[in-house]
Amino acid sequence: MKIEFREFNPFDLWIWLEFKTTPSSMERQYIEEVFDSWFYLGKLGAFNAENLQVQDQGVDVSYMEYETSIVDNVMMSPMHNMTEFQYKEVWGRCWFDLGTSDLIALDILINALEQLSREYVTINRLIVGGENENWRVDDKSQSMFTAN
Repeated sequence: MKIEFREFNPFDLWIWLEFKTTPSSMERQYIEEVFDSWFYLGKLGAFNAENLQVQDQGVDVSYMEYETSIVDNVMMSPMHNMTEFQYKEVWGRCWFDLGTSDLIALDILINALEQLSREYVTINRLIVGGENENWRVDDKSQSMFTAN
């Protein structure tokens, strides 16, 4: 899967997928579940790089003391909105307002899409941000959010 980053605005972000073939209904379900799950985790503030205690601990987390008070002292980092996933031939896209979620969210999405592409539906290219010359964005595309 080729990964491209274009103009990036976290409050107005299109994510594009180019598939090897037009995705079947089952493949579409897998894709949508990945994006919906990613968004719901983001909406709950899961992508907060200020609180990565387990990651920062290293490999040995046996008997680690987790400081729950840290959560009270860091800025919230929720995602705000997303549109329904859309398809056009071999393309898929979804719009997001990432809110104040940290960019670790994109790494996690890319990791998930890499595995999805290996096992379920071949994704030739992932484009993060900007415009797609194969499928232009109109101003009304973001008007129907799946979650607010």
